[in-house]
Amino acid sequence: MAFKLLPLFLFSLFLAKLALSYEPRNHEVEALISIREALHDPHGVLNNWDEDSVDPCSWAMITCSPENLVIGLGAPSQSLSGSLSGTIGNLTNLRQVLLQNNNISGQIPPELGTLSKLQTLDLSNNRFSGAVPESLGQLNSLQYLRLNNNSLSGPFPVSLAKITQLAFLDLSYNNLSGPVPKFPARTFNVAGNPLICGSGSTEGCSGSANAGPLSFFLNSSPGKHKPKKLAIALGISLSLVSLFLLALGILWLRGKQKGQMILNIGDNQEEELISLGNLRNFTFRELQIATDNFCSKNILGAGGFGNVYKGKLGDGTVMAVKRLKDLTGTSGESQFRTELEMISLAVHRNLLRLIGYCATQNERLLVYPYMSNGSVASRLRVKPALDWNTRKP
Repeated sequence: MAFKLLPLFLFSLFLAKLALSYEPRNHEVEALISIREALHDPHGVLNNWDEDSVDPCSWAMITCSPENLVIGLGAPSQSLSGSLSGTIGNLTNLRQVLLQNNNISGQIPPELGTLSKLQTLDLSNNRFSGAVPESLGQLNSLQYLRLNNNSLSGPFPVSLAKITQLAFLDLSYNNLSGPVPKFPARTFNVAGNPLICGSGSTEGCSGSANAGPLSFFLNSSPGKHKPKKLAIALGISLSLVSLFLLALGILWLRGKQKGQMILNIGDNQEEELISLGNLRNFTFRELQIATDNFCSKNILGAGGFGNVYKGKLGDGTVMAVKRLKDLTGTSGESQFRTELEMISLAVHRNLLRLIGYCATQNERLLVYPYMSNGSVASRLRVKPALDWNTRKP
């Protein structure tokens, strides 16, 4: 009897393990797959929407937040057809839906009204039909709504007038009927709906009551006030850009002056002696005299960044002066700044310290103590070679 129960027990353990290891599919993935299945995609722009994926943030036409939540669905002008699935309402973090300039048909899903974070909805220039869902009036965060150039019918959605954030509304060129509520301080356009704006009458079909200077009419036909408003808008925009560029210029000049102040690089630098931390700022004339006008007989060595000269100050101090070259390029300046900033901070008995520097418009020089025992490379190559106990500190 126990032998017969053993297979059943093992099978139960397998099912339990399978249940524990099963991870439900991301609900956003499920919603997007349903949206894709309801659409016809002739160009394959949604081909990388993989139903086995756990993260849709790498998919085409999808925008995610830093928390990997889908906040944007944008596939404008992709020749998409079919219908828009109501499962879009499961993408509860959506802030932007851009599906304009396609051939999507059917009704606008009322589930869009559940997207409380939605700010932009553009379904214009498609083939949507039926009524505008009253549920869109629940989108309290909605700021931009375009449903123009479709085949929508039925009464004008009065609930849209209750959205306090709505600043741009275009329902033009559909088959909607009135009445149209007032939209104070909001730009709107309902022209092209014959039952609202009949022939010869366009009053109340578009406008922007109490609008600021940047507002404009959405009606495609130019009005007599549009050039003036456009000129005002351009003038304000150019003024803001000019102020921004001026602020950047001031910040750049201050940064440049600050950098010059730190190194005291200037025409009169040779006339002064200043201190930078524990470094001495030598004048170029002082180093020129100490090295006998950088005489070739005083060259201690030559490197990729310049020559090193032996010098002697008036007080008898012997030093090594590295005169950097390639000041027209970036390597010499980079070498100068690296040694000045890094070596001056490195204080160790086994490291050659930096005594000072000289910086003018045409010269960069670094001053070190004079070491009479040669270079590290020459000492390492002596015969016989130095043993480890001699080399280590």
